[in-house]
Amino acid sequence: MTDRCPSLPTVPTDPERELENEVLRGRMERIGEKLLVLSGKGGVGKSTVAANLAVALARAGKRVGLLDIDIHGPSIPKLLGVEHHQPDVTDGELRPIRVNDRLVVMSIGFLLPDGNTPVIWRGPRKFGAIRQFLKDVAWGELDYLVVDSPPGTGDEPLAIAELVGQPARAVVVTTPQDVAVADVRRCIGFCRSLRLPVAGIIENMSGFVCPGCGQSFDLFKRGGGRRLADEARVPFLGAIPIDPQVVLGGDAGRPVAFGALDSPAAQAFASIVQTLSDLPAAIAPADDRSDPPVEMDFMKIAIPLENGHLSTHFGHCEEFAVYEIDPATQTARAKAVHRAPPHEPGLLPRWLHELGANVIITGGMGQRAQQLFAQNGIRVVLGAPPDPADDVVAAYLKGTLQTGANPCDH
Repeated sequence: MTDRCPSLPTVPTDPERELENEVLRGRMERIGEKLLVLSGKGGVGKSTVAANLAVALARAGKRVGLLDIDIHGPSIPKLLGVEHHQPDVTDGELRPIRVNDRLVVMSIGFLLPDGNTPVIWRGPRKFGAIRQFLKDVAWGELDYLVVDSPPGTGDEPLAIAELVGQPARAVVVTTPQDVAVADVRRCIGFCRSLRLPVAGIIENMSGFVCPGCGQSFDLFKRGGGRRLADEARVPFLGAIPIDPQVVLGGDAGRPVAFGALDSPAAQAFASIVQTLSDLPAAIAPADDRSDPPVEMDFMKIAIPLENGHLSTHFGHCEEFAVYEIDPATQTARAKAVHRAPPHEPGLLPRWLHELGANVIITGGMGQRAQQLFAQNGIRVVLGAPPDPADDVVAAYLKGTLQTGANPCDH
């Protein structure tokens, strides 16, 4: 799909944009809760988890929508056996594909000429397409909207987190091995930077139960997801074992949660849905960003410096102080001052991430810079005063830091 695709919208004027925003808000207000299925790593079975989670929620009596925003690799239509369907357009609204009485689905895969057509888009076009899927699709009244996102912390997860509104939570998928858990840990930081609550972690491919002898084998280790949940202090939603029926069901377009209810994986999905239902209702995060993220077991705070004081404009300072925080005492146990690299777009977030920072406290920051810091798993605290840097860090850790308006909020 090229940039000449006629289905893409033109850039609206301000009045048109405000009208579109009202339509979008109206759509989202009719949806009970949005579950954003995320992972910091590919190959963890995220789309399979998203499809089965939506099916299991529908089997539990919920009205469910499933949105596939994996622009470059939409696999949800195949997993649900509806890859040859096309959505109808009525009165300017896209009608999602109905899988059954309680489950509807929408994916860019329905709009491609065939399964071999690549989508070659940059970030703004992805944002526009995701916005259209939320605004122009007639989702109706839903209890849940499950969103299957591509791996990583790029344009698509950023767009959906910004557009869906509240209440929304992330369901983070990992596999047990350390290399996957390390990438998914970055995804947790991404969620916290965006003030997106994490509903919990699912460990996929967690052991294999032999259908012949019943013996369990840990092919990819076991327990990494639970350890990460304990470390991040978020719920552990459950472990899904390797199950041949998951593969067979996905290839046949009938997820295991549909019918193979005696299989270990189907039982695991049913248990996860029950756990989700038992969680307290999602609450929109407060606007005040000054509260310290005490749930972080490891914290490094970056402060832009100007004569030893916090610089109100991080992009123009020459030095950064990076404080390593003792999680037991919530005090700074080490401080290092680094000369800032040359001022280039997007360089500072990457540089601070390489230094290990996961929080930056500053005076002002534009929206695009905030997104770049979120992509690098760094939480942004805005509106801080130009006080001595040591005092700013101490006040933040005590929860007494007084923040004001963001002077760069443009």
